[in-house]
Parts: sequence; C-alpha cells; structure tokens
Amino acid sequence: MPLVAAAVCPHPPLIVPELAGAAAPELDDLRAAADAAVTRLLAAEPEAILLVGGGPETVRFTAADSGSLRGFGLDRPARLWKISCSGGEVLPLSLTVGAWLLNRSGTGLPRLARSVAHDAAPTECAAFGASLIDDDDPRVALLVLGDGSACRGVTAPGYDDPRAQAYDDGVAVALAGADAEALRGLDPVLSAELRVAGRAPWQVLAGAVGAAGGDWRGELSYHRAPYGVAYFVANWERS
Repeated sequence: MPLVAAAVCPHPPLIVPELAGAAAPELDDLRAAADAAVTRLLAAEPEAILLVGGGPETVRFTAADSGSLRGFGLDRPARLWKISCSGGEVLPLSLTVGAWLLNRSGTGLPRLARSVAHDAAPTECAAFGASLIDDDDPRVALLVLGDGSACRGVTAPGYDDPRAQAYDDGVAVALAGADAEALRGLDPVLSAELRVAGRAPWQVLAGAVGAAGGDWRGELSYHRAPYGVAYFVANWERS
C-alpha cells in the first residue's frame, strides 16, 4: 500500500523561534518533539510527503506554492518544495508551519499539500482522506497539522471551557492508539465551540488510514496545553 506512515503535529506560529523571540525556550520541548516526529516519518522511507491541514476551504496546492508568517511578524516565505515563479503565497497557517517543519528537517523529498475546510463534515473529511490514497501513487507519508482545543484556562484564546480537558484527553488516547474510528467520531459542533483547529485534518487522516487498510500502531510523544491551547505530536506506523 502506498501510505507508509503518518505524523501529527500542531501549527502554532510560535513554534518558529524567530516569532517567539525571548519566549522561544518555552516551546523548545514542542519543537524537539515535532522534529523527532518528522525524522521518524522520514525513516519510513517514503518517496513523497503529503501535508494535510485545515484552511478556509478544501484546496489542492502545487509543489511551488508557499505560505507566509508576515501577519505574525516574520517577513519570510515558507516554501512547500520547489522555487518557481508559477507558485503563489497561498498556503494557510497550518500548511505554512508544516512546510517550515519539513524544511527544517533538510529533506529533499517531493512534497504536496492539501487543505481541508475547517467546517467540513466528518463524512466529507473521511472521504477526502480516502481519495488521497491510490495504489498507483509512490510510497507516501502524511504530515497532518492540527491543534486541539483553545479553551484550556482563563488565559486561553477561547477562555476556559470545562469540556476542553476531556475532549483533548480523548484525542490524545485516539492518537496514541492509532484509533481512526475515534477520530472519525469527533463532533464537529463541539470541536468548533472549543476552537479546535485539528478536527477536520485528523478525520482526513482517519479516512486515509482506513483506505490504506492493514493494522496501525500509534505513539503519542507530546500532549500539553501551553498558552491554553492543546498541542499533540504523534506518529502512526504500520504494525
């Protein structure tokens, strides 16, 4: 089967040290976990990397496209792969951070990216994930970008919501156990209320793994909520 592995990482702009400034050390452990997850993804020897993240709409991007963190104070593009005048600065935040993570790894593997609409229904997400897997494709690894709830405490972007902890704990268990069914079951209404940015991409992952078939094992290497937002780092591999 062409899907050989997957990694899940968050996409906070502050993961980029230049944006975090003096506060950069506060997320050193998150950066280390994300770097390790990407390294492990590459160790599966894929022939290409496919990034999946949330965005305003579902879009297929080209290898020459890029993203920008200019709105956060860093005037430098994050290129997906190829440097070409045919590309545009069009990647949403999730894929921009994903491109930055891959570029940080130094890999020269071909890479493409897909965004899935934040409000896409679970069935749409799963079907979209299944459509990404084709027996004629090269060996591909997925890098899935998504944050958990943004309601973990009174200083969180979405303020405090008592439902957030249980929601995030459920996601952590699903990612640790490679439980695609649990991810497919995430409620889009509750997810939106908790300002979860990863629900749709995680459900795309579930659809892709289901289409790929076989048994999968997961490992969760990071689950914390700095700044009141839940971040997860995990790897899924074939058993």
